[in-house]
Amino acid sequence: MAETPKTTSSGTGDAAKSVSGRNFRNYLSTADQKGRRMWLYPKKPHGRFTNARRWLSYVLIGVMFAGPFIRINGNPLLMINVVERKFSILGQMFWPQDSAILALGLLLFFVGIAVFTGAFGRLWCGWTCPQTVMMEMVFRPIEYAIEGDAHQQRALAKAPWTAAKVGKKLLKHGVFLLVSFIVVNTLLTYVIGIDAYKALVTDDPRHHLTGLGFLLLFTLLFYGIFARFREQACTFICPYGRLQSVLLDDNSIVVAYDHKRGEQRGKLRRQESAAQRQADGRGDCVDCLQCVVVCPTGIDIRNGTQMECVHCTACMDACDAVMDKVGRPRGLIRYASLNGIERGEPLRITPRILIYSAVLLALAGGLAALLFTRSDVDVTLLRSPGALYQQSADGKLSNLYQLKLINKSSRDLTVDLRLENPEGKLTVFGEARVPAQQLHQTSVLIELPRAALKSRTTPVRVGVYRDGRRVQSIKTSFIGPRLPAANR
Repeated sequence: MAETPKTTSSGTGDAAKSVSGRNFRNYLSTADQKGRRMWLYPKKPHGRFTNARRWLSYVLIGVMFAGPFIRINGNPLLMINVVERKFSILGQMFWPQDSAILALGLLLFFVGIAVFTGAFGRLWCGWTCPQTVMMEMVFRPIEYAIEGDAHQQRALAKAPWTAAKVGKKLLKHGVFLLVSFIVVNTLLTYVIGIDAYKALVTDDPRHHLTGLGFLLLFTLLFYGIFARFREQACTFICPYGRLQSVLLDDNSIVVAYDHKRGEQRGKLRRQESAAQRQADGRGDCVDCLQCVVVCPTGIDIRNGTQMECVHCTACMDACDAVMDKVGRPRGLIRYASLNGIERGEPLRITPRILIYSAVLLALAGGLAALLFTRSDVDVTLLRSPGALYQQSADGKLSNLYQLKLINKSSRDLTVDLRLENPEGKLTVFGEARVPAQQLHQTSVLIELPRAALKSRTTPVRVGVYRDGRRVQSIKTSFIGPRLPAANR
């Protein structure tokens, strides 16, 4: 089965023991000294932080499944239609002509991550990352419900293949495949839209074999990530953990072990008081390894900030539960900065955060300006390829143009084109009416008197009007005959 380890390790506990005798920064917590994977069986976490993350995850998952049905101004809440090059974000439609807005939005997103991480660490990873949310709040609970907690899963992995074991494995992986299929279908609606998706699923599947093949392929991909790859998606693929070294500083809030309070760690003796432990030079950490056995990436948080830590807070809940049992204050593992633990300093805003924030505000201002000045209609006017100028009987010259109108709004629009410079005549063949969220193409003829031509190529300005108000000005060129030197 997918999660059966091909090593001699028996789970997270063995991972903790194998790392304890090595330099933990030179080895992955999920690999032994020969580089073979050690399968993790994290214990089911309980506590206030886990409950808060669970409720937030339910909200995020609910938004994900409800998103395709939510419309704002008639547009989807979120749609990334790469095929038709249409994008809807919070009900606002964007087209390839809005690439500057999309590029600035992405830049704003990444700078925002840098600012947020610099101040609050990997809060995104632990609380809102789709990989963490789906793994820890969907697939892992399914595994707990079918196979039991960590020790039961470990025992099941070692047990011989009986009918009961085969039944549990088939049930679990069958549910995993079903959930992956549902998730992939939901994500598909964000690409093609809910209306196109309804038409697709109600049509004969034989008409969409290629699409069905990709759907099954991505289902297997999602299944493989959550059934087999799991935490290695965070430690091997995602670059976010590796960026910590440049994004975090001593004032960033991270999930941290208070070594000044916890060391020297040692087992709790029977009927030992806090005063006796302090007199013996030992701290509050009773070396129970509960923070290790609940960790979904198998690290020991007591070793300090590590690339593999996704700030899931499971170790914080586990440690708080132990502190409650031994009568010591909570917070031996907590959200804190390195300076907060070492020197007792409160969180402060560093010059780097100020610089990042200034860049963030500048980008946000630029994005807001582009959004507020963005027109509902995008107009392109180009000379028809291969067409030469024509001369009428009265001596006027004409050029034929191709007009492209893109309606970015959710209602039908009619535009009016007027020749502003030089004086002449502009004729649109057909009505310049554009259906909502559609592209309309037609032809335009511009006629100029010979006297208006200053050279073989004459600049032309066309105004685009809607409801009597000019919304855009287009510059193009008018091609005429070569003029005598005296007329130039």
